[in-house]
Amino acid sequence: MASHSRLNSRNYATEDDLRQMQALLMEARAQTDDWRYAHVGDLIFWFFMVACHLQAKEFIRLWHDGDKLVGYAMLGEDPSFDWQVLPEYEWRGIEGEAMAWAEARLTELRTRDPQLWGGPIVSGSRQDNARRIAFLEEHGFQPGGEFSEVNMLCGLDMPVAEPVLPAGCQVRALAETGEISNRAGAQREVWHPWTVGNVSDEDYAYFMRLPGYDRELDVVAVAPDGVIAAYVNGWIDPVNQIGDFGPLGARPAYRRQGLTQAALLECLRRMQARGMNRVSVSTGVNNTPAIRLYESVGFQIVNEYHEYIKRD
Repeated sequence: MASHSRLNSRNYATEDDLRQMQALLMEARAQTDDWRYAHVGDLIFWFFMVACHLQAKEFIRLWHDGDKLVGYAMLGEDPSFDWQVLPEYEWRGIEGEAMAWAEARLTELRTRDPQLWGGPIVSGSRQDNARRIAFLEEHGFQPGGEFSEVNMLCGLDMPVAEPVLPAGCQVRALAETGEISNRAGAQREVWHPWTVGNVSDEDYAYFMRLPGYDRELDVVAVAPDGVIAAYVNGWIDPVNQIGDFGPLGARPAYRRQGLTQAALLECLRRMQARGMNRVSVSTGVNNTPAIRLYESVGFQIVNEYHEYIKRD
């Protein structure tokens, strides 16, 4: 068991740190299960939101044992807080340091901009992670956030059904060139007015350059007039052979036409071709239309993620 006294911490510095954060999650999942740690796809998109709207070097903290990354913490908008620590380093001090860092940072931010940062801090846990829940409650967090989720899983041991599309539509990967504005526009329209939709064309071009992004898994359903009507961001964890979806959706004018389902099926097919044997996705516990959509392509609910909030 590693001694905490050997560890050192610093802020995020380069994209190599992001690669190490991804490696940490894959290693941790290999030692535990599919749900105790976030998927690398979740991390990449969370990182993108921090890098896009804030400054990664000021909002991500890293803990190393020598050259090895063993834990990290992220403070995001809303405000939100997350941390991940390798199993063999858990509950030996990193979590407490991460919480202290986040709260000190938040105090500074609330002084600077109380309107933006004045709300309760939000974190969360899978429903079966008793130690993480106890830690949150020990630090004043209580269940009650508005975005608790169901976690769903789809096996890929059988052939994936062929997508069925309306006449004139197609489903494919995002084009190599010429579609960034179209794709970013879909992101904005699907998620307006949520923070996840606050993405410029330049932001999306940056997103596509991040380690772990795969254009062939950025699957889009395209209307006859060329508009990207629906999309699915797909991610893979090759160590544990599990894919993940998110975010995804259809522009309001193109919903209930089977386009998101077609994009999901095409992305499942592509993940299967890359050696994934299962795929995960999450959505709000009360988002019945999304749950039914995922069930229609083979997903089943396996557990829940609950938000915890801390008010001043």
